[in-house]
Amino acid sequence: MGGRVVHAVRGERRAYRPIESALVAGDDPVAVARALLRAVGTSTGGGVLYLADLDAIQGAAAQHEVVAALLEALPGVELWVDAGFADADAVRGFAGRLRRRPTGWRPVYGSETLSRNPGGAPPWQDDARAILSLDHRGGPLDPAGCWQRPEQWPATLIVMTLERVGSGGGPDLATFAAQRRRAGGRRCFGAGGIRDARDLDAAAAAGADGWLVASALHDGRLRPAAGG
Repeated sequence: MGGRVVHAVRGERRAYRPIESALVAGDDPVAVARALLRAVGTSTGGGVLYLADLDAIQGAAAQHEVVAALLEALPGVELWVDAGFADADAVRGFAGRLRRRPTGWRPVYGSETLSRNPGGAPPWQDDARAILSLDHRGGPLDPAGCWQRPEQWPATLIVMTLERVGSGGGPDLATFAAQRRRAGGRRCFGAGGIRDARDLDAAAAAGADGWLVASALHDGRLRPAAGG
């Protein structure tokens, strides 16, 4: 948000504050990204990072320079970017404004910000890189109705339970498992609520191919590089 890494808590974006992390001093995106990669025992030669451009998601200009800086600093890392994409034109426009290195990232279409397109093809239809985030906060955030059309979902999904993000309340495995069943053979990742390695084990048992984690790494509750 505003070019800095912030601590997301329960989707209450007006209350987000700059990150305070045991892994790194400050809130510079490249420094924080490198610290997260070190914490999970990888390096710039591999791994996946998820980035939510909260400015763009809330209707402001996308932070192209932040994404470009991350792509240039971390050439071996795959960056998943949710920049409030409403349709395929928004993704193409975003890609066109990235300097030097337009590859190495995948667009995340958040159900919260998708445009209505009654009866039309989904915006990810011709983009094998595309990811759909099924956003949930007290219920589906879904103006386009994509939650109700699993036959149109892309090959990679995120089940994003915003009310659990940064809450320390544990993952919402019921919501995740329900969508996992509907997803068939697609890759399905969860987001929100992970506290420790036991939560990760429970997520795997629920069928998760992975889970987005931040708070538990920043505050030291989860230390995978040390054997977790």
